[in-house]
Parts: sequence; structure tokens; C-alpha cells
Amino acid sequence: MSFDPTQAPVVFGEALFDCFPDGSEVLGGAPFNVAWHLAAFGAAPVFVSRVGDDPLGTRIEAAMQRLGMTTVGLQRDPAHATGTVQVKLEDGEPSYDIVAGSAYDFIDAGALPTPPTGGLLYHGTLALRNANSAAALERLRADTDAVFLDVNLRPPWWSAEQVQTLLSAARWAKLNTDELALLAPAGDSPESRAEALMERHALERVYATLGAAGAFALTADGTLERISPGTGIEVVDAVGAGDGFAAVLILGLLRGWTLGDTLERAQTFASAIVARRGATIDDPDFYAGFLDLWSVA
Repeated sequence: MSFDPTQAPVVFGEALFDCFPDGSEVLGGAPFNVAWHLAAFGAAPVFVSRVGDDPLGTRIEAAMQRLGMTTVGLQRDPAHATGTVQVKLEDGEPSYDIVAGSAYDFIDAGALPTPPTGGLLYHGTLALRNANSAAALERLRADTDAVFLDVNLRPPWWSAEQVQTLLSAARWAKLNTDELALLAPAGDSPESRAEALMERHALERVYATLGAAGAFALTADGTLERISPGTGIEVVDAVGAGDGFAAVLILGLLRGWTLGDTLERAQTFASAIVARRGATIDDPDFYAGFLDLWSVA
């Protein structure tokens, strides 16, 4: 099945709130963050998720509407609460409880919007911990093989067997160095592990983030592109940097950018995200500045 970049991308997975000891609640979830960025960049994604029929779910729907996102893929669940992550601080160190049995664990395959044939489909791994949502993703995958897997391992909510299966169904995969070490069949460097992973799963492209060392992308024809972060970057909040990076990688696939341009733009955008508080930015001018810089609409 051929990839049709003119179709609206579908972003599948969790929308949730990080709940802190001081009572503050921060909207997030990697797929939600990616969909938000894509919408702000004008890519008009269809975000497929499930939230509770509760005040937090209403806040998510309202945020999407405020940005102009379609809510056709957002299901409301009367029986399960909107997803939350309970953040605890012990001796100054955070710990996270990704609450199970949340609404996004029960995405209903029978209530999905009709997906575009051949359009890009993004997903991670967390929302697939429950069979209901896994079945919904399987339904969406029936209409496309243009699958972008953002691995995003969240212990204990993953298994090597499941993730290997997901990789074999993907065309593009994004991982960090720790995830490469866990999942790659062999290799003594991130690059060699990426090559081994690509060969095992017949991937078209592997993107790897290296933290302070930047990132690289490897293609099936052996092309290797690297990018290093700029100097003097002020890190205010690193949460969501990888999601911003992934969103621009997807934008590059949709717009037909060169691999080098895509990596450079993804790194620039991720660096701007970490310099601000929060994983999403509720400011259209922030995104317009990047579109102007990249000379795209």
C-alpha cells in the first residue's frame, strides 16, 4: 500500500493529565502532544483517543476545539475516567503512577472515524497495554501501512514481544538510545543497533534521539544523517521535547522535506520546546515563527 502524504495524519493514543502534589494538573500524553503540534503547524491531524465523561475529559475536548482540532476521533467514556499520571515527590525525586483502567485503555474499535487509505498513522506503546485499544489500533492499521511508531517505553506497561510485533508493522520508528539497547538484536553503538533493528523489522527509516548528543536518522538504503543540538540552550522543562521532535519528523514526511532538513528542523523545534514551560504551547505565533523560518505554509 502506498503512502499518501496528502491525507490527514491519524494520531492514536493517550491524552491525560499529569497530577502534581500541589494540586496542579498539566495536560499531556505523547500522542496528544504530537497531535497538538501537528495541528498548530497546519497538518490537520485526526486525534483518536478516549476520555472520560468527566471534567478532565471536557477540558481536553475544549483545548482541542480552541486550537481548531477536529474532535471526530475523540471518544467519551461514561464508565472510565480520563487518564491521569499521579506524580509523587520523595526526597525531591519524582515518581510516576500511570493510572491503569483509564478511558484511553478502552478506545472502541467500533466507534472509530473512517481513516484515510494510505495516510500516515502515528502511535506509541502505552495505550496498547489494554486489549480494547490494541484492537482499535489494529482496525486503523487495516487501512494503511504508513505507520510511524514512537516507541516511548513506559515501565511496566510494555513487553518486548509486543513491541517487536509493533516494529514489524511499522514503516518508520523513533527510539532513544536506552530503547535501542533494549530492543535491538545486536550492535555495540546506537548506529549499529539501529541498523540491526531496521534489518530485523524491514523498516524504511529509524530515528534515534541521543539526549545531549543530538540525534541521527538511518534509512534502509544506508543513508545516515546526524544533528547536534545548538549551544547555549536554556532548559526550562524537558518534558515533551521528544514529542515535539517526533511531530516535526512527521511534518517532514508529509511535506517531502529532505532528511537533513527534517532532522535540523526537528532539533531546532525540540530545543525551543525545552526552553518553555509545558509540552504544548498555546500560542499560534510560536508555531508561525517556525513556518516562516522554514518557508512553508
